[in-house]
Amino acid sequence: MSLSTLQSGMYGTVQALLKEMSGQSAPQTGVMRWSLHRNLEDNPSCSVSLIRALITELDKLIQIHETRSYTHTIPALHTLSYVVMQSGVMIPTSVYQKLYECLMKLLMFPSPYSSVALSTLRGIKMEMTTPGSSYLRRVTAEQNLMNEHITLQEKVFVLADPAVFSAPLEAAVRTHLEESSFFTDTMEKNVVLHVLQTGLGTSCQSSTLAQALKALGEQTTKTYFQEVVQAVEESETQGAGGCADYLNRLQRIYKDILTASKEEQTELDQSSVFNTAMPYPEINFHLWRDKEDLWNLLANFAACCASKSNAFDEEQKDKRDSVRSVDGGIERELKESDLDDVAPAAPSNPAPTLTRRNAIKTTKAPQKLFFMRDKMDLHPESPNKDRRRHTARVVVLGDDRVLGRVTRAYHSIRERESKCHILTEKVNLRFYYIPVSDEELSLTPAGPCQMESRLSLASLLGRVDPWYNSNINSLGAAISKLAGTQSVHKEPKKPSAFLLDTLCYYLRCGTRPLKLPLYSVKMTRSGCDVIKEMFVSHLEAVIPEFRPLIEKSSQKQGVRPRKTRAEVFGLVLSVSYTEIALSKRGVEKGNTPMTCGVVIASEPAAVTSGRGHLTVKFHSVNPENNKTIRTQEISIRATQSLTLSVCLDKDSRCTYGNIQRVEISPCLDPGCSIWSKSERELLFSNDVDKVLYLPVNTFSGVSP
Repeated sequence: MSLSTLQSGMYGTVQALLKEMSGQSAPQTGVMRWSLHRNLEDNPSCSVSLIRALITELDKLIQIHETRSYTHTIPALHTLSYVVMQSGVMIPTSVYQKLYECLMKLLMFPSPYSSVALSTLRGIKMEMTTPGSSYLRRVTAEQNLMNEHITLQEKVFVLADPAVFSAPLEAAVRTHLEESSFFTDTMEKNVVLHVLQTGLGTSCQSSTLAQALKALGEQTTKTYFQEVVQAVEESETQGAGGCADYLNRLQRIYKDILTASKEEQTELDQSSVFNTAMPYPEINFHLWRDKEDLWNLLANFAACCASKSNAFDEEQKDKRDSVRSVDGGIERELKESDLDDVAPAAPSNPAPTLTRRNAIKTTKAPQKLFFMRDKMDLHPESPNKDRRRHTARVVVLGDDRVLGRVTRAYHSIRERESKCHILTEKVNLRFYYIPVSDEELSLTPAGPCQMESRLSLASLLGRVDPWYNSNINSLGAAISKLAGTQSVHKEPKKPSAFLLDTLCYYLRCGTRPLKLPLYSVKMTRSGCDVIKEMFVSHLEAVIPEFRPLIEKSSQKQGVRPRKTRAEVFGLVLSVSYTEIALSKRGVEKGNTPMTCGVVIASEPAAVTSGRGHLTVKFHSVNPENNKTIRTQEISIRATQSLTLSVCLDKDSRCTYGNIQRVEISPCLDPGCSIWSKSERELLFSNDVDKVLYLPVNTFSGVSP
């Protein structure tokens, strides 16, 4: 196939992918994207043609910039990043240069498109100077390949809600995810092969190199892997000026591997590119039965990372000690001319560079700053933010109820960390959400948010991020059908790679958190007992005695009921709230509507394109008494003998009865409660938000 024909075919594929995302059959886009990536893995040589096709599409987006049509920007950028990371072939400098110029123009786009373009631009600049570095870093972290230079480790936890996952569905999903543990090839060999053929291009005979690596012993392979990692690290430190040295070093490693291989090299097809598709990370699947499960998993992960790091350090120390013993004291016999090149040792008691440092340690603020550092860092991409912490990627499967459980577990973790830093300094926590439900609902962004549905947050995320809707909401629909598919086939069927591949794509490219505000709920029972809870999406307060009337009125909408006595229309509630006006200023108001129930839904800033708020709907049998308000804080009190039943995040497991008073306000970060007044005035400025948010990773991400 000619180059022009191949490039034309790739451009047609990209056009079809983006067209499907804009159409009514958006969930099918996830299958199209998956098919495109699978074809690319089977034919790595098509990578350059696909990159050229994506550049053409981005150029079109720049030309129609004035029409404010940005829908295709996020999919094109993420597809581009993924192709560059796993291509496995040398990308010509001319293509990189054109791509760089195109991405620079995308920085004129509004957020979040410019933010994603900037992140892509940084990755491209790194690949231009150090080809293969993004693949190496990703695989090294996912597979926990211990080395002296990249010590960070990652772990993937998949937590499923037992309320949604029946036994057949659990077994089907577990079978699909367990495929990740069946990858038997040596990871280090794949990394070495990928980096060398990406950096050296046609001067690297991929098939011959693969044959040579296969003949090497495990320890020899690890040695070359360490050399490649060291070359990548040093090249990234030197920047663009170190590119030539980096490629020369790769060439030396390549020749050394061919020389070290004892097998006779056979004649192979040297024009082909060896497939080095990224292996699946190890995925741990659990049913989330206990509220302490998340904390226990994270604590065990942190302890395991520390144990591995200590064991690796001891191993390296033993190797160095053995080398010194073999030297037999040669170091002490070095000539003075040789010692001139050795850097002088640091003094045993160096003087402090900042005399006020010890004084700062006597205050409580610096210890607490570890907890709030992620909010106070104004440059999240700066190198100073690398605290050498490991990453726990937590994927939750379920509906709105499982996000409610995540909310309470996350708040509990933050509360513990505000008092004693156990995980904060060791583990970065990343949340991912895949909606799974037995409800048949349309999750297209065009459809209204169905508050009665348990997938309202999935619908919200789909409206904010169409690429999330196309890939992740469609994945949730596919997961729901797995149990039925499993039961139809009597013989065990080989699991499809669609679930696992899409999950890995989400973990690797879904790096932009969308922050959902959390709300505190203080409930007072008639006996003066106080219950403190929180919710993320939904709160419903109903009068149990009037629930039959609500159900009856919903069946006869538009028909005004006959009034027989005053109580038939509901209970008189005392309500005080701060209404959000068009000027975004709060207006204190009070109201005593007669209602049968109250439904409160969270509307994040990402949806409202302004200030996040609560939408409060008062329902009554009489339609004239129905009312909707917008607020951020509200207090509801029953003024008669009847009480309220409160349900959080549509979860019957979080239902509280006999409630006399409900007070709702934005949930403050637990760290705020232990700061003194002067510390809060000093540190909590307008740039630092005191409200606690649940960060759910998406492809675009919108900050509050």
